[in-house]
Amino acid sequence: MNRTALLCLFALAAAPACAAPPPGFARLSDVAPGIAQEMRYAGANNFTGHPVPGYRAPQCWLRAEAANALAAAQADARAHGFSLVVYDCYRPKRAVSAFMDWSRNADQSTKPDYYPRLDKRQLFAQGYIAAQSTHSTGLAVDLGVEGWNFGTPFDFFDPRSWTKSRASGEAHAHREALVALMKRHGFENYPREWWHYTFKAAGAATSYDFEVE
Repeated sequence: MNRTALLCLFALAAAPACAAPPPGFARLSDVAPGIAQEMRYAGANNFTGHPVPGYRAPQCWLRAEAANALAAAQADARAHGFSLVVYDCYRPKRAVSAFMDWSRNADQSTKPDYYPRLDKRQLFAQGYIAAQSTHSTGLAVDLGVEGWNFGTPFDFFDPRSWTKSRASGEAHAHREALVALMKRHGFENYPREWWHYTFKAAGAATSYDFEVE
């Protein structure tokens, strides 16, 4: 059974059969099946503590040109003995709205694991969550490398997660290697998140709000 079929089997119970992405988009598991997918917002293992609206299946969808560039980055990574893992890809605009709603409510249950030194109402102002996300264009991806230590977990909202922040020698080397890999394939890192990359070669793009299925 291929990766796409397996991901379909583990889709959220409410989702219909796995759907094809809209025109101009690609399912990453079709383009680069060797990239592991831990799609955090399709389940409860994320900073909100709940599945996020817009993610009806744990699938990475991207604009086709970004997906193809990421496949090339994975081939490059494999040639150097490591392999990528993605945490978020295309993000519907309704998910961003849900993040904004979450930032205003009283629930602090995820604070110790995700934003221990901030009030969550500050996360937008501090640049950790964007009111208009490049993820909604299908050109941004959150990712790491399987088995590598990056010094902080994914979505840890703290200066320690800044790409150039002081980290252990191993974590610093891993961040630098990921930046170099992704830069070779047209992706630019967001300095406050070691995991966030945008495919710049595609230029400006529209934001979308279709669901991931």
